[in-house]
Amino acid sequence: MDTRSEVREFLSTRRARITPDQAGLPAFGGNRRVPGLRREEVSLLAGVSVDYYTRLERGDLSGVSDSVLDALARALQLDEAETAHLFDLARAANASPVARTPRKKVEVLRPSILRLLDAMTEAPAIVRNNYFDYLATNALGRALYSPLFTTPVPNSARFAFLDPAAQEFYPEWDRNTQELVAAMRGEAGRNPYDRKLTDLVGELSTRSERFRTLWAAHNVRFHRSSVKRINHPVVGEMELTYEAFELPADAGLQMSTYTAEPGTASADKLRMLASWAATDAAVAEPETVSPERTEA
Repeated sequence: MDTRSEVREFLSTRRARITPDQAGLPAFGGNRRVPGLRREEVSLLAGVSVDYYTRLERGDLSGVSDSVLDALARALQLDEAETAHLFDLARAANASPVARTPRKKVEVLRPSILRLLDAMTEAPAIVRNNYFDYLATNALGRALYSPLFTTPVPNSARFAFLDPAAQEFYPEWDRNTQELVAAMRGEAGRNPYDRKLTDLVGELSTRSERFRTLWAAHNVRFHRSSVKRINHPVVGEMELTYEAFELPADAGLQMSTYTAEPGTASADKLRMLASWAATDAAVAEPETVSPERTEA
């Protein structure tokens, strides 16, 4: 990805969303040509010269210090995810050619991770990579996201934007797609030279107007914990809380788990889903008759 362009668009869109009143500044002049702060107002708030801030917003973060980045984050009222994204962009802008080589990604999960997934029997669990491919899941996770497992490598981004079934599967499709793109934007900031990730963004931009619109907004957020509504084709609508965990020993991998509030209809449906998954597995893999049973 073009780092300079990413920096330029990110800073300008963050500046445009803040009014002088929100920044605690007097709004001089009644005819403002920009909806948000002017560059000179951001420079004032950040404690840097107008020329220097202009250089930064034009995409040149070379040599920028952490203290200046912190001052920009405060001036633009960036949240935790947006601040991390700004630092990621600066890191990419100042990286050496060697550092710009993407790290080798994990292709095969460690046996201990697979055992952990299998040991989780009452909550859906899924492991994805930073391309949003679902690499592994336990039985209940596969049942929960069964509409995605119609392809050899399920991908949550392709499903959300390219499969018409996604809008029925996700009752809050608008919100879900916003969160998904914001998480992808964060991944792109951390890995701007990753060709596979760039290709995925290009594919979705070409094929989905919704994705193009959301991507152009340059919003960023962490995908850590939230409540997700899913309209499952077998058990119906459920409200589940998901928690996402980075796998420190496996760069780029994340495990997500889903639970329902005890005593709710969603909890009952999750148990129904587990029963359906067990029945479906039994039909797909007939039980092997043991010698003892044969003799009986």
